[in-house]
Amino acid sequence: MFSSARPGQTASGHVTLPYLSHEAFVAPADKIALQNLQKMPVLPLLMRKFNEVSMDQFWYVQNTANSVRCGPKQFHTIYDMMCEACEILSVPEPELYVSYSPEYNAYTAGMNRTFIVLHSALINDFSDDELRFIIGHEVGHIKCGHLLYQSMSQLLLPLLETLGTATLGMGQLVGAGLLAGFLEWVRQAEFSCDRAGLLVCQNPDVALSATMKLGCGNTRFSEEMSTSAFLEQARSYSEQNQGLEGLARAFLFMLYNRYLTHPQVVFRAKGLDEWVKSGAYHRILRGDYPRDAAGESQMGAQKQCTGCGKIVSATIAFCPSCGQKMHPTATALCARCGDPIPPGIKFCLGCGYPTS
Repeated sequence: MFSSARPGQTASGHVTLPYLSHEAFVAPADKIALQNLQKMPVLPLLMRKFNEVSMDQFWYVQNTANSVRCGPKQFHTIYDMMCEACEILSVPEPELYVSYSPEYNAYTAGMNRTFIVLHSALINDFSDDELRFIIGHEVGHIKCGHLLYQSMSQLLLPLLETLGTATLGMGQLVGAGLLAGFLEWVRQAEFSCDRAGLLVCQNPDVALSATMKLGCGNTRFSEEMSTSAFLEQARSYSEQNQGLEGLARAFLFMLYNRYLTHPQVVFRAKGLDEWVKSGAYHRILRGDYPRDAAGESQMGAQKQCTGCGKIVSATIAFCPSCGQKMHPTATALCARCGDPIPPGIKFCLGCGYPTS
């Protein structure tokens, strides 16, 4: 429902948004693309294949072996930024990791154990406020419930190649259409999460400077960068997208860009600009937004640590603030992997095997 909630403030002075619903900032094109994707008749089969190959657990194990986890004793500044983003957007804390890479990228994954990964290049080249935008963007994926379909889109292309179109029961044209449908939604979802990033950093200029760096990097002439000039470029690009020139741009997009996983930076800047100018961003900061009293998010249920009182995801085994064990005393062991099974759990938290 819509209500004038009373925002508070984080320790650093940013406005919090109690019980914020993702409906407050989700982009209309994100909704439409997801609805079109869900209408595809082969989607249930693909979801079943995704669960059968246990890719969710595989990605988690691979990431924890190759990245460094952040916490109060490890990269505490970055960890505090994530905690603040979760506080602002009313999302339970996921795990946070830093992974070495010269490429600018961050991603969120994991249905059972959700985690965010930041590439080291972002941390080196982006300011603290720009990192808040990036982290807020990733927390936005959790808030909007994007993780299942995002993970499936990453699996889709190799699944089609490995299992073959005959196994999936669809022709090559249908498979290509499904992939294109997934990627169209993935691109549109990024606009929603850019809005979430802005709600976290709470400065449109910072959001634009972070978006600009994603396009051009951080050079020794960074003091000559101008967000106003970048925004002017984004606006003029859209205005020029008409007539024969517009047709040429559309043709080039179909040839080279339709399989992009992110919108081009000029479109992301224009999307943020239009959202701010619409007044929706400022209304949310004033407390005028749809509320979700259940605190719904991709991470599902939450629980309170008995050691320090922190509210975290019910899927986390140990409190990230004090180290307190979060799961209740187990009454059984998993028949497959031997992990303890807490009361009321239907599937093993370690391997996903049914408990009964």
